[in-house]
Amino acid sequence: MEAEYQTIKKLKNEGFKIALLCEALGVSRSGYYKWVNRKPTKTEIRLRHLVHCIQKVYKEHKGIYGYRRMTIYLNHYLNAQVNHKCVYRLMRLLELKAVIRRKRYNYKPHKPQHIAENVLNREFQEEYNAMEVLLTDITEFKYGSNSKAYLSAVLDYGDNKIVAYKLSKHNNNALVRDTVTQIEDTIIPKKTLFHSDRGFQYTSHSFQHFVEKHQITQSMSRVGKCIDNGPMENFWGIIKEEMYRLTTYNTFEALEKDIKAYIEFYNTKRVTLKMGLKIPA
Repeated sequence: MEAEYQTIKKLKNEGFKIALLCEALGVSRSGYYKWVNRKPTKTEIRLRHLVHCIQKVYKEHKGIYGYRRMTIYLNHYLNAQVNHKCVYRLMRLLELKAVIRRKRYNYKPHKPQHIAENVLNREFQEEYNAMEVLLTDITEFKYGSNSKAYLSAVLDYGDNKIVAYKLSKHNNNALVRDTVTQIEDTIIPKKTLFHSDRGFQYTSHSFQHFVEKHQITQSMSRVGKCIDNGPMENFWGIIKEEMYRLTTYNTFEALEKDIKAYIEFYNTKRVTLKMGLKIPA
């Protein structure tokens, strides 16, 4: 009878007569009123609370969490002690789905000035300390009617944090220079490995001078092999799907503000499956 009573309660709020609804669904009015006035069970109270939490988290984080990461968030931050199967069912009933990330790769060939070997060689399964392996790249964002902005970022693979970034209206050597100078004091001479693609900024004389000055081991992806810089490409997909594509940006300043806030969120609060999908008994 639960489904019938829930239907009556919902349609009643839309102006339908209770007597007609009870007759149509084959239940008694006394039974319905008894159900309405009953004291909810502990299970019902818990499920209502979970539904409220899921809706709140989903809205606050703009739909970026599917049921797995939602489960981690509820257990890690709200001590909900819920398993992923329950969260899956509730999100399905609420018709809440995570945004889907699409991979998009763009490669523009050029004549490089300095080329480095692929020293990193996709060794992404290894354990690294902070500042031992840095990944970097530049991606493009559109705003306004027909304007473009370029985000340069450095990802510390050991800590999985963005340690430097710069948004600019120009994709040039100065953009990369202004990014990497933010981490000059934290680079470990002869130990820090710096991996990038073969973009003109990273093969330029000025970047080579930066590498030599700080005694950095330089590594580059092979031509057309975006997967060689997979974690960095993954971050671009994440920020675009969880931030950029959820909003229309009319100004550079609005885009810059949201990028700053998102990177802070990514570095300190974002839920990942690596945190562990714990399933309470």
